[in-house]
This record gives sequence, C-alpha cells and structure tokens, in this order.
Amino acid sequence: MILSTRRLSVLALALALPFAASAADYKVGPGSTLGFSGKFQGQQFDGSFGKFDAAISYDPANLATAKFDVTVDVATAKTGDSDRDKALPTADFFDASKFPKAHYVTSGFTKDAKGNVIANGMLTLHGVSRPVQLKVVFNPAAGGARLSVTGSLKRLDFGVGSGEYKDTGTIADDVLVNGTLNLLPK
Repeated sequence: MILSTRRLSVLALALALPFAASAADYKVGPGSTLGFSGKFQGQQFDGSFGKFDAAISYDPANLATAKFDVTVDVATAKTGDSDRDKALPTADFFDASKFPKAHYVTSGFTKDAKGNVIANGMLTLHGVSRPVQLKVVFNPAAGGARLSVTGSLKRLDFGVGSGEYKDTGTIADDVLVNGTLNLLPK
C-alpha cells in the first residue's frame, strides 16, 4: 500500500506530538529572593519579601509553553528600617489586612530587540490589576536552574501610598522589582 504525501505528513505529525517539547515544571528552592527597590527622600532603599510561592514552568527553547504564577505575602516586606517596616503592611501602603497577597501571572513571553526574554503578565496588588513586564534570565544548573527577573512599576498605579505618602517628592513612584529564584524540579 502506498501512502500519499499528505497522509505521511499527518502520520509524522501525529507521531511527533507526544514528543514535542514542553516546559519543565519547577518549585522554588532555598536561597531564593524576591525584592524591590525604591527611593525615600532621594535615597535608595532595598527590601524583600520573606514569604512567597511560585509555580514556574519554563523551557527557553519553547517559550509558548512557559508560565509563571507567583503569590507574595505582602505583610512579610522588610527593608531594614523599623519605621518603614512597621508602615508597609498598614492601610497607608499595602493594607495587608485587606489585601494580604500580591499575585503575578504571566500571559505570555516575547523577546525584545536585544533578544532578552520578557515575561508579560498581570500583577494584582492592593486590589488593583495591571500589566507588568519582567526581563527574564534563565540559567540551567545541575539539579535545577536559576531564574532572575527584573522590572519596574509605579506604586501609585496600584494605590500603594495614600495620604501624605502619595507625595512622589518624598517617596518615588517608581519601584524596581527583582527576584532570583533557585529552581528545583517538581
């Protein structure tokens, strides 16, 4: 029996589909950090979140299957300044009693003109959802990988900083976000 070229193509595709590359699933390992930087009265300060969780599915060769789903406990924000650390979970900033979690979910990945991978996603913070892009650097390692992300957002777009804290002359509107995740296979 002779198969037509079209039937051979369909057969080859059907056989190849189960072997198509899919993203590897990872969990967050020890030593991972998720942080932010801002400016108070012109001076930079750095902070981090003590508690967060992330479901990462990533294959740099197949970005169409990649996904990030990150949840952050905003009450765990620390900057090393006791006054600022006491203020961050209050209604003036994160309002952690009303909005205890921040959530970032990707909708897709692209590459910029320089070839950098960009995660496009939606961040929900302080009850407000807005698109946020993060530059992604992925480095496979023995037994897992290291994933670094950087990006920026405007805190006032999310309603973070009310009353006197809306003054961008005292606290800058721009916030840099960064993370270094040590990923372990699921």
